[in-house]
Formats: sequence, structure tokens, C-alpha cells
Amino acid sequence: MIYLLRHGETVWNTLGRFQGQQDSPLTTRGVEQADFVANLLRAEIEGETQTFEMHVSPLGRTRETAERVQRVLPLASREDARLMEVSVGCWDGMTMFEIDMEYPGKLDGSDIFDWYFRTPDGESFDAACARAKSWLADIRRPTVAISHGLFGRLLRGVYAGLSRREMLELPVPQDGFYRLCGGAFSLVTGASISRKLAPASE
Repeated sequence: MIYLLRHGETVWNTLGRFQGQQDSPLTTRGVEQADFVANLLRAEIEGETQTFEMHVSPLGRTRETAERVQRVLPLASREDARLMEVSVGCWDGMTMFEIDMEYPGKLDGSDIFDWYFRTPDGESFDAACARAKSWLADIRRPTVAISHGLFGRLLRGVYAGLSRREMLELPVPQDGFYRLCGGAFSLVTGASISRKLAPASE
């Protein structure tokens, strides 16, 4: 069983900057999202906490999110660089507008899902998927993972055997998380937790 969380909203998220392996801090909203997700996770695994460990991308925004989670769930935690966001190389920290201005023609024919891998010096799709496969292969016990938007798509896609396009079109919410179990994944939100905790109707 794996629970896959994304970090809360960051300053660069609000500016449309792709962070890659650069960083920006959580916004006030991002802190609230991290706290909300932490409480969702506590409701989901309450009573089983001792069986879980937490793996965290070493980037600042994921470590900040992990700290919020650990306020309500004292999970044994370690950093794992394989959970870092996909780097788009020299495009890390740029907006699509800036990329189009500085690297004319590089984004021609791309869309909001596949432009990441047009970079001249970033991580390739295959390399990022290999990183995801490596991490998944090492999981031996129930795990909470805190990672990123694009890499979280690839991680779920590799786990479920999706095509490249299916992976890249997956949603990347910051107010819920994904449960990976039995080769499939499902979104856990406040509504799903409420249904789980609601008494059976008479």
C-alpha cells in the first residue's frame, strides 16, 4: 500500500513557473492544503500508523509539506532523491512564455501535457520513468510518499501500466492524495473520507 501526496501550493505555482528541481516556498494556501491533506491521511490510516514509513523528496517544498504531515502523524521519515521532480534543465524556474521567448520554436507542436520533454538538457521521459520504477521496486512495507506534480503522474502511470499520454494527462491535485494498491490507484479526498466514516444508513 502506497499513499502518494503532492506538496502544497508554492509561490511559483501561482506564477506559472515550472519549478523542476529548483524551489519556492509554500504559500499560505499551500500550508493550509498540506494541513488538510495531513488530516485526511490521519483519518485514512488511523490505527495503522506504526506499520507505515514516509519517503520524502529532498526539495524544500516537499520537506515543508512533510513537516506539516508529521505534526499530526509521527511517521518514521527519510528523504529519497528518486522522488524529486522531473528537471527540465535550463528551463527550471521559467514560465512557458519565457521559454517560448528565449527558445523560439522549441515548444512548437507541444501542449500543456507534453512540453516538459522538449527541453534541450532536461531529464528524459524514459529516465524519469526508470527512476519511478526503481523507487517502486524498493518498497517493502506500507509507505507514504511526498513528491511532485509531474513526477507523481509518472509514478502513478508506471505503477498502473499506463501509456505515456495517459500518464501525462493525469490530474495533480494539492488537496487530496492517491492510494496505490493492487496495480491501480484512486484519489482520496475529504468527500471520500466522509463517506468512509459515515454510519451505515438504516
